[in-house]
Amino acid sequence: MWAWVGAGTVSVAGVMLVLLGYLGAGVLSGTVDWIGLLAEPMWSPTDSVFGGLAMIYGSAVVCLISLVLAVPVGWAGAIALSEYLPPRLARPLRMSVELLAAVPSIVYGLIGIMAVRPFIAWMGDVPGGDSLLAAGIVLAVMIMPTIVAVSVDALSAVPDRYREAAYSLGLTRREVVRSAVLPQARQGMRAGVLLGLARALGEAIAVFLVVGRADGRLPTSFDELLDSLVHPGQTLTTKLAGPEPVLAGTSGPYFAAICGLGLILLALVAAATVWGIRRTSGPGSAMRGSRKRQSSRMRGELDKAVGLLRVGALLLPGALLVAMLAVLVTRGSAAFAPSFWFTSAVGSSGGGVSDQILGTLLLVVTTGLMSLPLGFGAGILLGVNASARAARVLQTVTVVVGGTPTILLGLAGFVIICSTMGWGRSWLAGAIVLVPVVVPVVALTTAGRVSGMPAEMTESALALGLSRAQYIRSVVVPYAWPATLTGLLLGLARAAGETAPLLFTATVVFGAPALPSGIVNAPVQALPTHIFNLSQDSGDPLAVSQAWGSALVLVLITAVLLCVAVALRNRFEGERWTT
Repeated sequence: MWAWVGAGTVSVAGVMLVLLGYLGAGVLSGTVDWIGLLAEPMWSPTDSVFGGLAMIYGSAVVCLISLVLAVPVGWAGAIALSEYLPPRLARPLRMSVELLAAVPSIVYGLIGIMAVRPFIAWMGDVPGGDSLLAAGIVLAVMIMPTIVAVSVDALSAVPDRYREAAYSLGLTRREVVRSAVLPQARQGMRAGVLLGLARALGEAIAVFLVVGRADGRLPTSFDELLDSLVHPGQTLTTKLAGPEPVLAGTSGPYFAAICGLGLILLALVAAATVWGIRRTSGPGSAMRGSRKRQSSRMRGELDKAVGLLRVGALLLPGALLVAMLAVLVTRGSAAFAPSFWFTSAVGSSGGGVSDQILGTLLLVVTTGLMSLPLGFGAGILLGVNASARAARVLQTVTVVVGGTPTILLGLAGFVIICSTMGWGRSWLAGAIVLVPVVVPVVALTTAGRVSGMPAEMTESALALGLSRAQYIRSVVVPYAWPATLTGLLLGLARAAGETAPLLFTATVVFGAPALPSGIVNAPVQALPTHIFNLSQDSGDPLAVSQAWGSALVLVLITAVLLCVAVALRNRFEGERWTT
C-alpha cells in the first residue's frame, strides 16, 4: 500500500525535477538577462532582445478572461446538476458536459478559427479576428466542462444528512445549498478551478490558432488595455509552441531565453495555485450567506430566481455541445463513409485514418494504464497522509505539473528519451510524455473527494481497530473511486487530443505501420497530429475535409471511452446520484 502511494508521489515529483533540470540546464547554456526578460516587452532574436513582459501580460489576460467566463457558469451548472435536477435528467446532462471535456484541443482550435475569430472581427472591427479575447473565449469553453465535472463530484460527496438537517430547520433549497452543501464541497470545487486554471495556462495549440502571435503588444493606458483585447497578442505558451524553440538550437542566449520563459510559466502556475489555496482556505473563507432577515415571500421568490439561473447555466454547455456536433457533422461528412475508418491514408490528404485510429488507441490505453495507479496513489497521499502544510506544497507541485505546457514535455521527452536514451521516435516514449498530463488530474480529483469525506467515517474506521493501510483500502478507496474515474476520464480526454508532445516523441506524418513491432525507433501515426498537419494546408479543400472528418472520428472515439468510464463510475457510485 505504501509503495503504491509512494510511487504516485515520486512520479509527480520526478516530472517536476525533470522539467526543472531541463529548463535549468537550458538557462545555464547561455546568458539570461532576467530583468529584461521580465520587464522588457520587445522580443527580437535578430537584435538579441529577449523581453517577455508582453507574453506574461497576454497569458494573464487570456487566463483571466477564461476564468471570469467559465467559473460562474461552471459552478452554477454543477449545483444545478447535483442539487436541482432529478437523476433521469442529471445523468444525460452530465454526460453531455463531460463530452465537451473530451473534445480535443485541436478541435476547439478549428472551431475557434471558424466561429470565434469572425465574431471578434465583427465586434472589434479588426481584420481576421485573431485576438486575446478570442483566445480567452476558446479557453473558457475548454475549461468549463472540467470545472463542472469535478465540482459535481465534490457536491455529490456531501452526505444527505447535512441537507436533511438544513431542511428540518426550515431553510429553502437555495439556503440549504449555500449554508450546508457548499462549505462541505468547496475544497473539491476549488480543485476543479485549479485544474481549469492549469489547463488554461498550459494550453498551446488552441490558443496558437486564434491569438495572432504578435510580439511586443503591451498597453500603457486603460484605453489601450481595452483595445488590446480585440487585437492580436502573444502568450508564453504560444511562444513556446511556435517554431522558435527549434530555431533556438540547444544552447546560447536565444535558447536560454526560451527556457527562461518556461521557468516563468511554471512560476506563474505555482503563484496562482498558492494564491488560490490561501484565498479559499484562510480564516473566514467558508461560504456564508447574508445575515439579514427576509420575509418568507422574498425568500421564496429569491429561491426560484436563483434556481432558474442555476438550471439556465446548463443551457450554455448544452448549446455549445449541439453547435459543436452540428459543425463536426456538417464539415466532417467524410467520417460517415466506412472506408474512411478502415483504410489507410494515401499521400498527405487522401484515403482513410485506420492507422491513425490504432495509433491513438494504443497511446491512450497505455497512458491510462500507467497514469491510473500513479495518480490515485498521489491523490491518496494528498487527501489522507500529508499534513496541511505538506498537502499545500504537494498540491502546488501537482498543479504546476498539470499546467506545464505540453510543448515543454515534448521537448524534454525528445532530449531525454528519444536522444539521450536512444529510443528515437517511439510510441512508448509518447505515452510516457503524456502521463504527466493525466496524473495531476487524477491526483487532484481524488484528493478533492477524499478531503470532503465525513470525519465520522474516519473515526469509525479507526475505532474498529483498522490499520492505516486497511482504512485506506476499505474506506478511502471505495469512497474516492468514482471521482478517480472522473479524473482519469478528464485526463485521458486531454491526452487524446494532445498534439505538441507527440510531434517530438512518437508520431510521424506517414510511413509508420499501423501497430509497432517494438519500442525503439517504433513511431506511430495518431489522429491529433494528423489533424494538425492537415489544418496547416487550409487552401486545399480535400485537406480541410479530411481534417474535419478526422476530428469527428477523434471525438467519437473519446465519446465511446467516456460512455465506458461513466458506466463504470455509476456502478461504483451506486444508486445515489443527486438526491
